[in-house]
Amino acid sequence: MEIIHEKTDSKGIFIAKEEGRKAGEMTYSQAGTDKIIIDHTEVNPEFKGKGVGKDLVYAAVVYAREHNIKIMPLCPFAKATFDKNEEIQDVLF
Repeated sequence: MEIIHEKTDSKGIFIAKEEGRKAGEMTYSQAGTDKIIIDHTEVNPEFKGKGVGKDLVYAAVVYAREHNIKIMPLCPFAKATFDKNEEIQDVLF
């Protein structure tokens, strides 16, 4: 699974691809210089149950740690992933 991160001035997206096919995506909005707000996670039905959504959240965590920013998970899936995994809660806002 490959995860691609695309960013504009105030928005961003993490796209999961497998063998050239889009498996899922997670979008966020920039909130100032030190926060992002995850607002949507979507997984292609063919890839449900394969951990794609979790991989997308973890990619955002890596990005947050590398750039010293915090994450506010407004998306219900992202919030549930943070609630279940203590090891990534250090980046929560």
